[in-house]
Amino acid sequence: MPAGQEITLRLTIGDPFPGVVYSLQDKKSQPVGPVVATEAPLSFDVPVRLAPGPKFLGEFVRAEGPERRFIYIAIGGQAGDHSVWSRRAKIDIHTIAPDLLDQALAGVVLEAVLPGRAKDGGPACATVRPVQGWRVA
Repeated sequence: MPAGQEITLRLTIGDPFPGVVYSLQDKKSQPVGPVVATEAPLSFDVPVRLAPGPKFLGEFVRAEGPERRFIYIAIGGQAGDHSVWSRRAKIDIHTIAPDLLDQALAGVVLEAVLPGRAKDGGPACATVRPVQGWRVA
């Protein structure tokens, strides 16, 4: 695999909290592409460079320890809005199956559909796991 070949990961919030602002969050913790949620699913396409290992690289890829790689979705105040909510959802990407990564290298988009609501009734936050795992979009 060439070093740093770009793939696209789609993060879809299946049931976002209407009226709340969501965005991607870059490595500098700045919101990128804020969107006000409706009751419809909300998607973010995230460019990621994939290098041998596999190693995940890019403006939105965060690291925790030697292996864990994830992307943040900022919510409410974290997304630059004045809101009662100020949260982030952490979506792991280092767990994507190798066969799916091979398909992404061939040009398909990989998608994770995420729950939008937390147990407290607000927007889902902390480590948010895909409803059915990663899949071809």
